[in-house]
Parts: sequence; structure tokens; C-alpha cells
Amino acid sequence: MTLLPKVKVEVVVSQIPVDEVIEAAKKALYTGHIGDGKIFVYPVSRVVKVRTGEEDLEALQDVE
Repeated sequence: MTLLPKVKVEVVVSQIPVDEVIEAAKKALYTGHIGDGKIFVYPVSRVVKVRTGEEDLEALQDVE
């Protein structure tokens, strides 16, 4: 058995349309060979930034 190296990327978007992110990822990742990967889409019901206690959209903003 030959194992291929894997990379896992997780992206949470709040103000960019999900379909645009998917299309950009497909264009960037496509090689046409086995191992191009899969894209899973699921809702995120809550986000909490541990350091500041900010939640939801505010927790996703990294402006300091």
C-alpha cells in the first residue's frame, strides 16, 4: 500500500459567500490526480475566542 501525504485545512467564513470559497479552493487544489482532496461544508453554530471572550462574528475578526 502506498500512502499519500495529507494536509488538512479548516476555513470558517462569515461574510464571504461559501460558494466563492469553494470555487477558489477547487481552482487552487485541482491537479487531476488521486489525492486532490475533498471539501466538506457544514454550519458553525457558535464561535468563541478564548483569549477575549468575544463571540460569533466578533470572534472571527483579527483586527488588533
